[in-house]
Amino acid sequence: MDNSFKNRLHHVIPGGAHTYSRGDDQFPANAPSILERGEGAYVFAPDGTKYLDYGMGLRSVNIGYANKEIADACYQEIMKGNNLTRASLTELEAAELMVSLIPSVEMVKFAKHGSTVTTAAVKLARAYTQRKYIAIPFEHPFFSFDDWFIGSTVINKGTLKEASDYTLKFHYNNIESLEFLFQQYPDQIAAVMLEPATTMNPLGNGNNFLEQVRSLAHKNGTLFILDEMITGFRWHLQGAQTYFGVEPDICTFGKAMANGFAVAALGGKREIMEIGGILAERKERIFLTSTTHGAEMSALGAFIKTMEILKRDAVVDHFWSYGEKLKTGVNDIAKELGIQEHFYVEGFPCSPSYVTKDKEGNTSLAFRTLFAQEMVNNHVLMPYIAISYAHQEPELDFTLSAVRSSVNIVRLALEEGIDKYLKSPVMKPVFRQFN
Repeated sequence: MDNSFKNRLHHVIPGGAHTYSRGDDQFPANAPSILERGEGAYVFAPDGTKYLDYGMGLRSVNIGYANKEIADACYQEIMKGNNLTRASLTELEAAELMVSLIPSVEMVKFAKHGSTVTTAAVKLARAYTQRKYIAIPFEHPFFSFDDWFIGSTVINKGTLKEASDYTLKFHYNNIESLEFLFQQYPDQIAAVMLEPATTMNPLGNGNNFLEQVRSLAHKNGTLFILDEMITGFRWHLQGAQTYFGVEPDICTFGKAMANGFAVAALGGKREIMEIGGILAERKERIFLTSTTHGAEMSALGAFIKTMEILKRDAVVDHFWSYGEKLKTGVNDIAKELGIQEHFYVEGFPCSPSYVTKDKEGNTSLAFRTLFAQEMVNNHVLMPYIAISYAHQEPELDFTLSAVRSSVNIVRLALEEGIDKYLKSPVMKPVFRQFN
C-alpha cells in the first residue's frame, strides 16, 4: 500500500511532495511515504500505524497537531468570511498583536510563506539604502526559493545569474569575513541577513556575534536583518532576538507562528517599513508585497490563539525543559554504550540536533539514515528534533526507549560494518546539485 501511495505522489507532484524536506530522499526507506493525520505529538499513516513525531510539520507545529482551541479559532474566522474585500478586523488585531509582542516590530506585513517575506525584506533594504548587495552566511542553507538566494547556491538551474550576482557570502561567527566584504564592496551593501542561531551559537566566540554584525552593518550604513523562521517563538516568546539581546532593523517570522497554519510576517522599524505604504504624497513607491491570501482570517485567527496559548501555558519554557531532558537522556545512553564520540545531541535545548559520525569520526549521512531507520522501527519519526507542547513525559520516556534500541544498532554497525544493518538508501541533502 505504501509503494502505491509513493507512485501516486510522484505521478502528480514533482518531488512527491510540495516541500523538498518532505521528500523520499529525506527519510529512510521504512518511513511511511504518506501520512493521513496528526494528533498531539503523533502522526498516523493511512493503515493506522502510529508514530511519535519530531518533524512537527517542518517545525511549524509548536503546540501540537489538531489542537482544538486553535482549530476552533480558525473555524470562527472561516465563518466570518475568511477573506474580505477590505482589510479585516482580524487582520488589524493580528498586526497590533505582533507589534505589541516583538520590540523591534513597529509595522508588519503578513504573507503565507517565508520566501515571500525574506524576499520582501531584501527589496525593502535595497529601496531604503539605494544599494544592491545583500550579505548572508554560507552556513545558513535556506532563505528563499527566489533567484536572489537560490541562484547563489548549487541548485541554480532555472535562475538568472544576474539576480544572484548581488548576493555575497560570509561565515557565521567570523566577523572578519564580513568585514572583508565591506572592504570589497564599500557603500554598496544594502543589508546583512542571517538567522540568529541554528546549530551554531552566536555567543560561542566569546562575543555576541549578532551584536558584532549589527554594529558593523550600521557603521557601514547597512541594514541588519534577522530571519527568525526557525528561531521565532521557540527561543523566546519575542524571538531569538530578545533571547540574544540584539534588535534588528527588519525581521521575518513564520513556521511556529500559528501551530502549522500558513502565516509568515515581515516586520521592522517604522521609518523603513512605511516606504511600502501609500500615505506619503509625491514619494516614489515600492511595491513591497501584495498577496490575495496573505491576511487570510483563518490563519491569523490561528496565530492569535497560538500566541495566547504560548503565553498562558509557558510553552517556550517547556521547549527548553523538555529539550534539556531529551538531550541529557540521549547523551547518557550514548555514553553507556560507549559511542558518545559517534552519536550525540548538541545545540540549544529548545531546538537540539543529533549528530552521527562513522568509525573514523566523520559526520555520516549513512549513520544518520541508520539511526532514523531504527527509530522508525520503534515508531518514532525523527528526521530532526522539533519539540512541541504535546511532547510531555510519556513521549519523553517512549523516545528514550526507542533511542536506546536504535543507538545500540548504531553501536553494532560501528563495530561490524554498517552494510549489515542499513536496509535503506542513504538519505541525501536537500541542497545538492544533482539527484
